[in-house]
Amino acid sequence: MRLGLVGPSWPFRGGIARATTAAAAALDARGELAAFLTPIRQYPGWLYPGRGDVDEFACSRLPCACAAFAVLEPWTWPRLRRALREDAPDALVLPYWSWAWAPLAVTLASWRVAPLIVIAHNPADHGAGALARGASRAVLRRAAGFLCHARSVAAALGSVAPDAPVRVHPLPPEAPAPFPRDEARRRLRVPEDAVAVLAFGLIRPYKGADVLLDAVRSLPADARVHLLLAGEAWGGLGETLAGRLSDPLLAGRVTARLSWVPENEARVWFAAADAAVLPYRAATGSAVAAQALGASLPVIASRVGGLAEVIEDGVNGLVVGPGDAGDLADALARLCEPGLLARLAAGAAAAASRWSWASYAASLTALAAEVVAGGEGRSGGLSGPAATTTQPGR
Repeated sequence: MRLGLVGPSWPFRGGIARATTAAAAALDARGELAAFLTPIRQYPGWLYPGRGDVDEFACSRLPCACAAFAVLEPWTWPRLRRALREDAPDALVLPYWSWAWAPLAVTLASWRVAPLIVIAHNPADHGAGALARGASRAVLRRAAGFLCHARSVAAALGSVAPDAPVRVHPLPPEAPAPFPRDEARRRLRVPEDAVAVLAFGLIRPYKGADVLLDAVRSLPADARVHLLLAGEAWGGLGETLAGRLSDPLLAGRVTARLSWVPENEARVWFAAADAAVLPYRAATGSAVAAQALGASLPVIASRVGGLAEVIEDGVNGLVVGPGDAGDLADALARLCEPGLLARLAAGAAAAASRWSWASYAASLTALAAEVVAGGEGRSGGLSGPAATTTQPGR
């Protein structure tokens, strides 16, 4: 089985680019990668709400990658089509998470080069409006099969494309490069006896940074919790959070960087932390959770979506109610209980061993074989085999 993978990689930033690159490397190691075709450009500056989508340290530059198209420039797509026809994969694999990729995804399916398998990071954009949801449905209905990272996502996919097979494989843990802990804590001004809790990654309303600050603010004055808050804030949240961080009740309790943290600097933040926190109001999953588990960091996470499937309360982290600052404050305080942090860290390390990129690639190729055996699939205009859901390592 030879797969053609189309998606972001070096030099683009973010969890999707990292995950796509890691999947390509794993498929290549198995001898099952027919082609890895990546964008020359993703988004124009006027469309992207951050300061830019490029970070040369974000992921590896794979020799097998070929930059062949621009995501929103259809005049570049014939080159992609020619490359796919020359490489003749048995199936195409495309990560999907944003409406911006929908026109290309629909076009890929229409070419009928091979059945289209979608890695569904999100069935639709977070906070999507009617147009974005419609674009997502247009993509999902043309998929011959799906790989996703949570059972809750699989259920959503089943309601849109009931005839396409679905496999569930959590994002494999992948820790940032190591960095000396003492040096990291010194750089980030973490008090010597503090339990440092890391909230990392892109900051958007659904991620609950405001809930987290309310929780930290409500902790007793003698609580040994120190918050590390790092990530680029979108949608005007930067100014709002900067104002909230000036609260006297947060003085000395928070180290914040409200901007993009390049991947080569992310290791400092993870090395300084004792745990991670994901106070999301809603979620399909989180690459930060995978990074944290890979670094043997327990995770405090909201009971939402895929997070509730990966984080086991009292085993590899603590689970709290979404939007509940009081519940979150109690969980933060519990980390200071004697022995709990060490026990949860051991559980995080054990959880990290359950999944790998090798098993992820194996799941993709098994799904492709199922799709090909069932016929041309939905991307060829035919119905695929009956839906199935599997979850390796659980």
